Amino acid sequence: MVTSPPSVVVVTGVSRFLGASVAARLAADPRIDRVVGLDPHDPPARLLGLLDGVERIRADARAATEAIAELGAEAVVHLAVTSVPDPAHGGRAGMKEHNVIGTMQVLAAAQGAPRLRKLVVRSSTAAYGASFRDPAVFTEDTEPRAVPRGPFARDILDIEGYVRGFRRRRPEVAATVLRFAPMISSSAETSLTRYFAQPLVPTVLGRDARLQFVHVDDALEVLHRSVIEDHPGTFNVAGSGVLMLSQAVRRAGRVAVPLPETGLSTAAALVRRLGVEQIGLDQIDLFVHGRVVDTSRLIREFGFTPRSTATAFEEFIQAHLAGSSLTADRLAAAERAILDGVRRMRAAAADAARADSAHPKA
Repeated sequence: MVTSPPSVVVVTGVSRFLGASVAARLAADPRIDRVVGLDPHDPPARLLGLLDGVERIRADARAATEAIAELGAEAVVHLAVTSVPDPAHGGRAGMKEHNVIGTMQVLAAAQGAPRLRKLVVRSSTAAYGASFRDPAVFTEDTEPRAVPRGPFARDILDIEGYVRGFRRRRPEVAATVLRFAPMISSSAETSLTRYFAQPLVPTVLGRDARLQFVHVDDALEVLHRSVIEDHPGTFNVAGSGVLMLSQAVRRAGRVAVPLPETGLSTAAALVRRLGVEQIGLDQIDLFVHGRVVDTSRLIREFGFTPRSTATAFEEFIQAHLAGSSLTADRLAAAERAILDGVRRMRAAAADAARADSAHPKA
């Protein structure tokens, strides 16, 4: 459904790539008069060029109530959602504060904005969780079969619950929730892309998960249309088709290292030495069980079809062929890292055995 675009749009989370890119696209749209970025942090230098046409207010979600009302916002795009804990910002507690409490404050501000017509919230297909009881394909109406273990998935469920409350209080506002599959492209840099960019890729022994991705450019297009047009409701956003984890590893030219499921968490520390900053429970459950979603509602409602999962992944591969190919040097470095880790674990076990022999149980 097409209506008149909003005159004033507030975008949260503009210190990160997705928020900055969405704000820049909206600012370049001549149908929109004013785009304001709301973020407690300054964007890095590499993103400043994107934000030339965006007014920036350095404020956290606590200040959103006054800011959104005073700006006369007609649309709010809430993208300030983080998927991994950051030790520099409070770890898991800081992540929950940012995601859940921050969303509550933004929605409270939106509720009190008299001119508001549109609300767009970034969500994730992680909302469905990942378990052995999952259906082959999730639709937007499918409930999780088990409470997700991962902190990001649990935050997403809380966020969507608060959006449902907002819809009841402000039914006249077109509220759009976009459940994105993991994003990928030639330029995307996430824990998942770093995972596939390494020469040795840990996988789960005896499992071959089905994966879906969405190209970053397609995610940006859907977000833009959600603001310009009225598309109330909840939508899965993913590329058609699936890739098995084993296929993705082979296409990336990497070597899979199968590990028992219980050992993958322990191996995460080793993997970080190879360049992957975070492999958490959300990612581990995805690699064990996989996740596939139906996107027919998105295609029908938006009149837009994202490029396929295979196409998006292929672009990522081509961009990383030169810098991440499996050269002898990189393989040797990876082997050394794993051997060092094995030696440390053996040394720790030997120390524990000596301690037990020195202090036998009565």
